[in-house]
Amino acid sequence: MAVANRAKGLLVLAAAIVIGGGVYAYNEWWLQSGHLPEGFASGNGRIEATEVDVATKLAGRLQEVLVREGDMVEAGTVVARLEMNTLEAQLKAAKAELARAVESKAYAEAIVDQRRSEVTLAQKHLARTSALQKQGHVSQEQIDSDQNTLTSAKAALRAAEVGVQEASAAIDAASAQVESIQVNLADSELRAPISGRVLYRLAEPGEVVAAGGKVLTLLDLQDVYMTIFLPTKDASRLDMHGEARIILDAVPEYVIPASVSYVSPQAQFTPKAVETREEREKLMFRVKVKIEPELLLKYEQKVKVGVPGEAYVRTARSAPWPANLQVKLPQ
Repeated sequence: MAVANRAKGLLVLAAAIVIGGGVYAYNEWWLQSGHLPEGFASGNGRIEATEVDVATKLAGRLQEVLVREGDMVEAGTVVARLEMNTLEAQLKAAKAELARAVESKAYAEAIVDQRRSEVTLAQKHLARTSALQKQGHVSQEQIDSDQNTLTSAKAALRAAEVGVQEASAAIDAASAQVESIQVNLADSELRAPISGRVLYRLAEPGEVVAAGGKVLTLLDLQDVYMTIFLPTKDASRLDMHGEARIILDAVPEYVIPASVSYVSPQAQFTPKAVETREEREKLMFRVKVKIEPELLLKYEQKVKVGVPGEAYVRTARSAPWPANLQVKLPQ
């Protein structure tokens, strides 16, 4: 009896192994052959990342480049500098002009005080002569002369006040010039606009670069994705931000979680590099499958662009992910 039970157990175990092996072999077959279960679609592509150029605002000679290709940089880090000798000389001249404008305003304000005193004196003199005229001691001619003196003093006061306004405007212009040069000096230090990896070093110290000249290209490792192309029947069933998976040719043992971040609103012919000639004649929709930034941050040093692979998307929300597409990441 024991022998029979043992034989039965061995048969069950063998059957389980056969079934399990068959399931695994089936999963491997459809994963590699492209025959996906119902509710899934896939496309091949390459890992891409957003590229950001670090360019000069001003023309000038490149003094130094502080990073090399492959270096990681933080947003705001100084990565290159232009020579600043000319701008520094311009800044000194602008500050001197500002100081002169400030002195000019002080002088103009002193003139205003003088003219105001003259107006006050002319008013008092006119008041005294007017009183004396009433007593018959001063002629009308004297009154007219004093009135003219007061009018002239008031005109001189207004002119002096205009001089103060002009001096203030000169100070504002000189201050703006100083600020503009300081901004240009700050722009002579090129800073990384994002955190990422240096992809290309496009200029070297000593080179003269034009305004807008590119010095570096950075990869935004927080925006990594794969672009695939799907037929209408699959693209129309995708959920925005729906779950997806990516398997890279270089490391097929890992399954990377991702999500659908973009589905093109317009169909196009599939690019030549993606499918066969027959497939390229079909209209397809471009789909971006994006890896989450939190995951990218964790594996930042392992992220590489240009690596080919396959992206899998779920066209039926209720379809369970097969065993071979369960998330599996390196430890």
